[in-house]
Amino acid sequence: MRFDVLTLFPDLIKNVLSESVIGRALKAGCFELYTHNIRDYSEDRHKRVDDTPYGGGKGMVMAAPPVYNCFCSIPECENRHTVYMSPKGKILTQKKARELLNYDNLIVLCGHYEGIDRRVIDEIVDEEISVGDYVLTGGEIPCCILIDCIARMLPGVLANEVCFEDESIFSGMLEYPQYTRPYEYHGVKVPDVLLSGDHRKIDEWRYSQALLLTEKLRPDLL
Repeated sequence: MRFDVLTLFPDLIKNVLSESVIGRALKAGCFELYTHNIRDYSEDRHKRVDDTPYGGGKGMVMAAPPVYNCFCSIPECENRHTVYMSPKGKILTQKKARELLNYDNLIVLCGHYEGIDRRVIDEIVDEEISVGDYVLTGGEIPCCILIDCIARMLPGVLANEVCFEDESIFSGMLEYPQYTRPYEYHGVKVPDVLLSGDHRKIDEWRYSQALLLTEKLRPDLL
């Protein structure tokens, strides 16, 4: 799968996604990541990409031409999809991330300032996605969240599909509690069932714990 990111801060994207599991998977060729600096496609001699909004108001708006020119620089692909990270979009869910796995090429547009000229959004964007009902400085961090969420489900990124299928949200419930050594810590012992060696009982315990946690913390998932 190929990811193309249209951004004013390409180093932010590359720095975040070059670390940990996703970074190792990128180096191993499990997916491709290309960042495109929108400023490079500005037709202004000072490489400006923003201007004052029509109708007045605070802040600046990213202009349509450099965004469109940047988009047009990406090689054509039949099975591609363009996403704009926007608080106006639908909230990102695991279900949505699985749907986006069906595309060979995902283009992600990151806005800044007071947003992007609506005309270019309407022309090139297929879908707007939000990572939550709060305000961030720009679309780069949401973009990294989206790519991380999708990329970790690609073949070869994790050692086994079980690594993500048993996790919180993916399975439809929150994940059961996890424990490791030492056996006793601050007076609290690891549940005996996890030391029993009986995998059927362990699975039953984990399912019941996941159900209890989900009922308590996220009943909306049930």
